[in-house]
Amino acid sequence: METDKKLETKEKIMRATLELTKQEGFERITIKKIAEASSTNVALVNYYFGSKENLFSESIKLILNSFQHTFAILDDFSISSRDRLRQFLLDYLQVIRQYPELLSRIILMGNTVFSSQHEYGSFLNLLGFPKIQNTLRELTDEQQPEHLMIMTMQIFGALFLPALMSPILETGASVKIAPIEEQIDLLFARYFH
Repeated sequence: METDKKLETKEKIMRATLELTKQEGFERITIKKIAEASSTNVALVNYYFGSKENLFSESIKLILNSFQHTFAILDDFSISSRDRLRQFLLDYLQVIRQYPELLSRIILMGNTVFSSQHEYGSFLNLLGFPKIQNTLRELTDEQQPEHLMIMTMQIFGALFLPALMSPILETGASVKIAPIEEQIDLLFARYFH
């Protein structure tokens, strides 16, 4: 019973952290805010996670794990390769748009790699990229692995960079970011004709 209560409290703290990350961004979150949002106290947050860095590392792990489920659509051969790729990109971008500041922070850390980033990188290398490349091969008839990887990076860059930069583009540069569906449709119309 006590173990269930501890797990419930830890999950409550994690949910509060993820929600605050969405609302306020990485830099403005404090342990005190997390404790208030989770209806716990600072001592409990520190007890379960040890430090703000450990809490964020766990948060990053959850966010990166949420990306992994988006790849499942690429295995559904009952729908066309174009529709599979489109749905994958929509799902992936939805996760990115929930946590743009945190993901930007992960990217900017460069050589400072959390174990969760390493695990996700391994997943991408072993399963994620091959699924995308197989879908692109089916869609375009391209056979060269190097070209398929370049295409993957081009598609990711065309869609994910605006999603990560949207706060800067919309507020600082007054650029209106088109809806995700419109971005994907335009990219596909130009890229896969």
